[in-house]
Amino acid sequence: MAENELTYLEDLHETDILKQNIEKLEQELMKNHRIDPNLYIEYDVKRGLRDSAGKGVLTGLTEVSDVCAYNLINGRQIPAEGALYYQGINVNDIVNSLKGRKFGFEETIYLLLFGRLPSKTELSMFLDVMFELQNLSGRFVRDVVMKASNENIMNAMQRCILTLYTYDSDPESITPGNVLRQSLELIAKLPLIAVYSYHSYRHFRKDETLLIRNPQKGLSLAENILLMLRPDSQYTELEAKVLDIALILHAEHGGGNNSTFTTHVVTSSGTDTYSSVAASIGSLKGPRHGGANLKVQNMFADIKAHINDWTNEEEVATYLQKILNKEAFDHSGLIYGMGHAVYTLSDPREVILKKFAKALAEEKGLMEEFALYELVERLAGQLIMEHRKLFKNVCANVDFYSGFVYTMLGIPQELFTPIFAIARMPGWSAHRLEELINAGKIIRPAYKYVGTHEDFTPLEERN
Repeated sequence: MAENELTYLEDLHETDILKQNIEKLEQELMKNHRIDPNLYIEYDVKRGLRDSAGKGVLTGLTEVSDVCAYNLINGRQIPAEGALYYQGINVNDIVNSLKGRKFGFEETIYLLLFGRLPSKTELSMFLDVMFELQNLSGRFVRDVVMKASNENIMNAMQRCILTLYTYDSDPESITPGNVLRQSLELIAKLPLIAVYSYHSYRHFRKDETLLIRNPQKGLSLAENILLMLRPDSQYTELEAKVLDIALILHAEHGGGNNSTFTTHVVTSSGTDTYSSVAASIGSLKGPRHGGANLKVQNMFADIKAHINDWTNEEEVATYLQKILNKEAFDHSGLIYGMGHAVYTLSDPREVILKKFAKALAEEKGLMEEFALYELVERLAGQLIMEHRKLFKNVCANVDFYSGFVYTMLGIPQELFTPIFAIARMPGWSAHRLEELINAGKIIRPAYKYVGTHEDFTPLEERN
């Protein structure tokens, strides 16, 4: 047998042994980390920081945003149409004020960060600042963005953000002024990082033409995303407006959502801005948080593949019941995009986005598909209530239509969650600044030890 063949077989053998050893370690891990679920009840543990009714445990105070789903009448919570307020301003009013105007997302950024709406002069000055900050040096793009490209753009964004630390002349200071500067830079640069990372992935992993286009001063963040993303750099006024609205609706949603709570937790330790943002992106990357719109899109692809007549209510309802029975789609028993931890009668973000999804569908000639979404939305809530024997109304959430909107805008699925991160960056920044300015204690909840104390056994006496 040739020497190189022998080496190859030895390598295979070592790989098999390593795999077997790791499997043994995995079995040991699973055996020794199971906690009796009854103990969570015994010690009244608020799993997921939620009480037995699913309501979040109060862990902090904020003025950044208010998520409203109930009316308090005679001490009782009565379900109501959902409402979302940014610094006390109803998001509906923000959206309705934008008829014939752009820069809605930029105006929202100002509101979230500074606690009030800007005047015309203040908004003009703020836009000038943002225009100057939305650039990345050619060296950074070449040496950081294009290196080690991968399909998951969220990971690429984390790596780029952490590397920006080394390009900052004062990265560690957590004074409000310095953190504000860093936050504005990251808000302005994140769209470039996301789009360039996507193009690098497509070039180096899919052998497609590399497209790196600089943003244009005077355009909104929404316009520049479409400009940088599309090969022909063309977009319609409605497309830019719809993306601008989507960014506004995802900009902030209270201090208790997973990624924003991560911002508070990490900020309370006194760490730098880049580490804080990278941690929040890591949270948002999780499919139970930021990846829901992609799940909705995949579910609808499955529905369309298995239903012959999209207008047949009985056929659609039958298939949705199969999904609930874990007989179809991903066998999870979930109809994605339906239900919310807080909202009951309606999610105000979904109500707004649905209107713009319809307008975009009309422009794109996709009204049949939009009608299918409407039908599923109408049927699914009632089916879920009946299936789970719920008395609480189940409404569609913002993720129900956002993936459909992104698809109509030609945004690839790899960028669905990164677009969410771009939108949420102002909210994270506002909460980070609020945490720092109010100088709260380091966030440190308690965990109850439920193991046993054992005597130490010398190595030679162990089995």
